[in-house]
Amino acid sequence: MINVLKSTLKDNVPVVTKISKKENRNPYLVLVGTLLSLRTKDELTEKVMDRLIKEIRTPEEMLSFPIEKLRELIYPVGFYKNKSTVLKNVSKMIIDVYGGKVPDSIDELLKIKGIGRKTANLVMTEGYNKLGICVDTHVHRISNRIGIVMTKNPHQTEEVLRKVLPKKYWIIYNTLLVTFGKNICKPISPHCSICPISHLCNKTGVLRYR
Repeated sequence: MINVLKSTLKDNVPVVTKISKKENRNPYLVLVGTLLSLRTKDELTEKVMDRLIKEIRTPEEMLSFPIEKLRELIYPVGFYKNKSTVLKNVSKMIIDVYGGKVPDSIDELLKIKGIGRKTANLVMTEGYNKLGICVDTHVHRISNRIGIVMTKNPHQTEEVLRKVLPKKYWIIYNTLLVTFGKNICKPISPHCSICPISHLCNKTGVLRYR
């Protein structure tokens, strides 16, 4: 499955992966990009990040940047007012507790208010190139649909995947399934007729498809 998706999707990758490649795996910018991308389309996140990195590249620069200007800078990402506050608070804790360096362990990242498991795993994989399995709605849905797992929520899916998925696929798994989920394996009425891994899929929960 991994090999087929890699050859099919090629360079079509999610926005956080693009940020990671463009910024040479800068953990802080990966973190900022991930927080901005929550409930926001990749195309918009990419445009906003292009603007933001011209003004802000470090936690110190984020903290000193006026919040009203920050809100203008990241508008119109979803929940931009709340996200501006989160970015400020997260940056302050990185400075106060971690000396201005983004932690490189999931346990430490999760101690920072505003960072959840999805964000922590993405910082580990895309920011530090360390092992992690980022499970968002696409990864959770598709892993269950194919039949790799039978779980009720993303946290359970991550726990099972850590047991059954070979470690060499951990980092790329999210990248592939997010792109696959946005383009082919959609939540409702997936494009099974053009799916390159349809023959491997249980189609669990699929009521209709195209």
